[in-house]
Amino acid sequence: MGSTFLNKLLLIAGFASLAHAAFSAAHHRTYLRLTEQEWNSLPLDLILQTVISLVVVVYNIIEVVGHFKEIRATVDMQQKTWDTLGNFPSFYSFNHRGRALNPGYTPPEKVQ
Repeated sequence: MGSTFLNKLLLIAGFASLAHAAFSAAHHRTYLRLTEQEWNSLPLDLILQTVISLVVVVYNIIEVVGHFKEIRATVDMQQKTWDTLGNFPSFYSFNHRGRALNPGYTPPEKVQ
């Protein structure tokens, strides 16, 4: 629990730091326009803040999300039996056109 909470806290801090770096870059660009200076590149501290914030965000997103599934499909298939391989609950259909084909059809009463 503590590690997940720490990762979420670091993730929020990383996003805040990344937003701060973006705001500071926009502010720096506005400052250069107002003082009519030529724009060459961002200051080194903004570049470092952006890169470090991005690394912190990516690492903590990976830690918060959890375990990844195996890339190889055979790993998941080894745990299934032959009976469950063709079982796709998303294709179950309980409302079908059989009712429209027989106008006298009455559905069975629900048993409680």
